[in-house]
Amino acid sequence: MKSEKIQNLFEQFEQVASEFDGIDCWSARDLQSLLGYSKWENFSKVIDKAKESCTNAGEKIKDHFPDVRKMVGIGSGAEKEIDDILLTRYACYLIAQNGDSRKEQIAFAQNYFAVQTRRAEIIEQRILDYERVEARAKLAETEKILSGILYERGVNDKDFAIIRSKGDQALFKLNTAMLKRKLGVPSNRPVADFLPTINPEQLPPAEDIKKVESKLKSDQKLPLSNCNC
Repeated sequence: MKSEKIQNLFEQFEQVASEFDGIDCWSARDLQSLLGYSKWENFSKVIDKAKESCTNAGEKIKDHFPDVRKMVGIGSGAEKEIDDILLTRYACYLIAQNGDSRKEQIAFAQNYFAVQTRRAEIIEQRILDYERVEARAKLAETEKILSGILYERGVNDKDFAIIRSKGDQALFKLNTAMLKRKLGVPSNRPVADFLPTINPEQLPPAEDIKKVESKLKSDQKLPLSNCNC
């Protein structure tokens, strides 16, 4: 996700935030639109799942999903009252977690509501980490499929390592052993665990992917211990 897109989404989520008794809150109707749900009925199902997650975490639904009423325009200056829900940051986090992370706005929301600060650059870094972990997982799955095909054709582990080293040579002008030495990668770890997602041959090694993944999982647990963030 590009920086401009992240900043744009950040501003949209900030603009509809409000404060109630010193707590950051969002209207469920506003969040519905931000997350790309066209029908309230469909979004209500996601909210119900989030409420269930809230209960399972030992939290009280009424503390994070209080029912309210909201006036909306219906044309010609007329208004009508509709059902709405006032959502805490934790409630929004649970809703985002129960959404489809393949949608950009939901992937953003999962990270936006997970962090305990409102700084856009922190959210951007977390999304970059998230995308790097996702890309590494896809690469691992591709390598698994490739190795299965090669083994069926009589290629053993040693031969597969040679093929992988040839690939590193083509991409980085260095074989795997030389690339590991250059980047300081432990000999028993894959080079891909330490590569950034763009022009890796021109950049210093990135943080160990396992540490990044652990950090993301740790961040996701933060709202459980501090719901009024």
